Amino acid sequence: MICRLWRGWTNPDNADAYQHIVHHDVIPGIEARKIPGFRHIDLTRRDLGDEVEFQTLMWFDSLDAIKAFMGEDYSVSHVPDTARSVLKRFDSHAAHYEVIDRREQ
Repeated sequence: MICRLWRGWTNPDNADAYQHIVHHDVIPGIEARKIPGFRHIDLTRRDLGDEVEFQTLMWFDSLDAIKAFMGEDYSVSHVPDTARSVLKRFDSHAAHYEVIDRREQ
């Protein structure tokens, strides 16, 4: 399994707007593609005072599944224009980690 990690930051005034965009547009758009090998996506939020950090963790069966999502240049960030409009900054590339131990509780 591969975990795709990406981060973006916004100011506190735009944090709820960004979260809404991800919940109502970005995640449903990804899920609608029915990408073979895509498991799920987690969205996390952390208040840092003068900005708010968001992190997505996407879970895939393999690197080939990530390539089916992003293409051959699979490390490039997937950030739709609506999300970019409320972000202050974001990772231009996602990081990919081989999951070596994940236990269901």
